[in-house]
Amino acid sequence: MTTNEYIKEHFPLLSQIDSPADLKKLPVDDLPAVCDELRRFMIHELSGNPGHFASSMGAVEIVVALHYVMDTPHDRIVWDVGHQAYAHKILTGRRDRFHTNRKQGGLSGFPNPMESEYDTFIAGHASNSISAALGMSVASKMGDNADANRHVVAVIGDASIGGGLAFEGINNAAIHDNNLMIVLNDNDMSIDRPVGALGEYMTRLSTSKRYNNLRYKTYNFMRRHRMIGDSGKGIVLRFNNAMKSLLTGQQNIFEGLNIRYFGPFDGHDVKSLVKIFNEVKDMTGPKMLHLHTKKGKGFEPAEKDPTTWHAPGKFDENTGERIKGVSSPDDPLKYQDVMGKTLVELATADERVVGITAAMPGGTSMSFMQEEFPGRTFDVGISEGHAVTFAGGLAKEGKLPFVAIYSSFLQRAYDHIIHDVAIARLPVTFVIDRGGLVGEDGVTHHGLFDLAYMRTVPGMVVAAPINEHWLRNLMYTAHRRAEGPVAIRYPRGKGVLARWHNTMEEVEVGRGRCLTRGDDVAILSLGHIGNNAARAVESLAAEGIKVGHYDMVFLKPLDEVLVAEVAAQYRWIVTVEDGTTVGGLGSAVAEWLASHDTACRLVKMGVPDTFIDQGTVPQLQAACHIDPAGIVAQVKQLITPNSSKQ
Repeated sequence: MTTNEYIKEHFPLLSQIDSPADLKKLPVDDLPAVCDELRRFMIHELSGNPGHFASSMGAVEIVVALHYVMDTPHDRIVWDVGHQAYAHKILTGRRDRFHTNRKQGGLSGFPNPMESEYDTFIAGHASNSISAALGMSVASKMGDNADANRHVVAVIGDASIGGGLAFEGINNAAIHDNNLMIVLNDNDMSIDRPVGALGEYMTRLSTSKRYNNLRYKTYNFMRRHRMIGDSGKGIVLRFNNAMKSLLTGQQNIFEGLNIRYFGPFDGHDVKSLVKIFNEVKDMTGPKMLHLHTKKGKGFEPAEKDPTTWHAPGKFDENTGERIKGVSSPDDPLKYQDVMGKTLVELATADERVVGITAAMPGGTSMSFMQEEFPGRTFDVGISEGHAVTFAGGLAKEGKLPFVAIYSSFLQRAYDHIIHDVAIARLPVTFVIDRGGLVGEDGVTHHGLFDLAYMRTVPGMVVAAPINEHWLRNLMYTAHRRAEGPVAIRYPRGKGVLARWHNTMEEVEVGRGRCLTRGDDVAILSLGHIGNNAARAVESLAAEGIKVGHYDMVFLKPLDEVLVAEVAAQYRWIVTVEDGTTVGGLGSAVAEWLASHDTACRLVKMGVPDTFIDQGTVPQLQAACHIDPAGIVAQVKQLITPNSSKQ
């Protein structure tokens, strides 16, 4: 049975929907059945081709209702993060390609305007939807191309709305002329449970539907009878908000910012959502619809354990049993677990050690520290900038913070790293997870720029371990040194050692090491990608080609003594790094060579100056020619007598 035949047989309504226009042809009474088919389709597809499961299962009715009411793509829907947008992809012409989701050459795991006109803005990082949607809404009212009939919707989760950028957008929404609609998808979950006062507030928030209905009618009556115009709208809104607080005994943070608030409503009642969206969409001014949903809705295992089922991997679609790969006690640990366990050791020995993460205790393995030392571990929510400055404050008062954040998310905190940590040389250690190519999460999640952006910061020590022992040694060194900021980056996934636990040793900062010596070509590698270089060196040795291999360990300070030794001995230097070739190890070595009198020539190997889509890590490394085979091919090209590079 072909894919199309399977879809037609098992999903009779969904098989007819190739665009939102087809969805609109259905009677509203059919929408619950469409939602049911969407869930069953996602369960079937994601059981064998894993992705972000629970979030998309919980947002199905929101997706269906929005596309049923709005005229997309003319109307704009901006998804925050995009974990919840699989149903959106399926309804917007990508149903038959959904089996390629997160695969090389297939669909992106997140909304991406390069993929579809229905994906109105890039998604992948949290809290940007309101600002982007506000810009679209304001633009629709400007100039000769003004489009007063365009609706703009931002769909944001209860965790993402706690991010600082979301509040900056909300604050400005009350100032500028716009008709933005914010849909708050409140499932009381992020990946791990949301933290902070706002998260607690969202779980308590309620309002009077009766009051809202009365206010709609009163406002519309006054508008129809020209008793109030747009100029007086703000005054009436503030008066209404004050009266509502008085009558209900509640203060609403959003209405306090002059955002009209409606809800909370049942986010799984699709027919009611259609009615609500129709009633609210044409109201002028910014408004927020608060919808309660259940993460993992429609699949019992995911409803019971939404954290695990955020991205569960492969599973049996009938039983819900997760399918795990075969493992043994001798398998290497994930780098993140080595970091988490090592941090506990450091914290046990020194009460000054504290841990910080931004909404990812499980994803970074800061959870180990959280379990052992809950009073010294801080999950600040989706607030990377705050995490860094908070760490700076702790360090100023004598603590030794270790900040665990994904490389791509730490980009959001760059000014804080410089202004709030580096200038004062505060002893904050950044343990940067997911450095390099991360795989199926794709362009928004690759950690390709941390080496380059950290290298430019004065006083910052930048290091990358080739294996688990070196990760532990570098963490130990950062702790013992405590002289200023240190950045230690490591990749997603497992290390390379069967026995990860070594007796930690302090290492000399800025000192690399020789792994093998060779003849004409030397490879300088940094971090875990050095294992690919080592395999390439072994393959070349088997062919009688001797290549020198040096593990630089530190990008900053660069081991200039080692570089000088290599430049004097070898004709060619090849730098290998799992990051952009602009500004990283290759650039650092090129700068040294340019300022010294040497005949040695350089080839930089890494990720080219472009954005990289999704695929498995081996696939992407091969595409960037930093897999063992690519390194072997490059070395052979250099030593071939007729090489154009000579």
